[in-house]
Amino acid sequence: MAEPVRLSKLMSERGLCSRREADAYIEKGLVFVDGRRITELGTKVDPACAIRLDTAASARQAGRVTILLHKPVGYVSGQPEPGYQPAVALITPDTRWRDDRSPRRFAREHLAGLAPAGRLDIDSTGLLVLTQDGRVAKQLIGDASDIEKEYLVRVEGRLDARGLALLNHGLSLDGRRLRPAKVAWQNADQLRFVLKEGRKRQIRRMCELVGLTVVGLKRVRIGRVRLGDLPPGQWRYLRADETF
Repeated sequence: MAEPVRLSKLMSERGLCSRREADAYIEKGLVFVDGRRITELGTKVDPACAIRLDTAASARQAGRVTILLHKPVGYVSGQPEPGYQPAVALITPDTRWRDDRSPRRFAREHLAGLAPAGRLDIDSTGLLVLTQDGRVAKQLIGDASDIEKEYLVRVEGRLDARGLALLNHGLSLDGRRLRPAKVAWQNADQLRFVLKEGRKRQIRRMCELVGLTVVGLKRVRIGRVRLGDLPPGQWRYLRADETF
């Protein structure tokens, strides 16, 4: 028989919610294991057990929003820095994209707990995901995340075949090897990067290691979700038919 595991950990691994959300649901008596209501934090269960959320928890999750923002240069994706605004400040009724096809109506509670799922540097632009949903955050930035992120990167400098090969695989940052990437020329002065990790200022630092200077960086895709025609400084809701 398999070793029992913490219920909150199992719920997170199955993508039901984040571990923090799981603990909150357990405390409120909103989680059932093999038909039995669980209310004690730290409860361990059989890894093969059936887990069900109470309808109140399911409804709460359904109400959580994920927002796609075209972040302009000059906004920080996470905590505000002196003299700069956080990207979440752009989420207002007036900046919602008029072509947003989501039926959701904007409500102030959609801003509560809204946090970026991944970073985008202050001097970079493009697709930034902000979410209230721990499941989405775990999918995009969890340790086991395998979601591709695609960038168009304008560069200055000379890049030979060896340098291009190193960008694809062979570089290290902070003493750790980078995961394999897909890097190719998009046009004469622009590279296309596809990464499955997001270390701090990763692309800029990778380019520096092969003698390039980044003069423009734009994220155009996360998983199956593309930036598309979303204008800079505007946002839209992730629709029910969209998944990363």
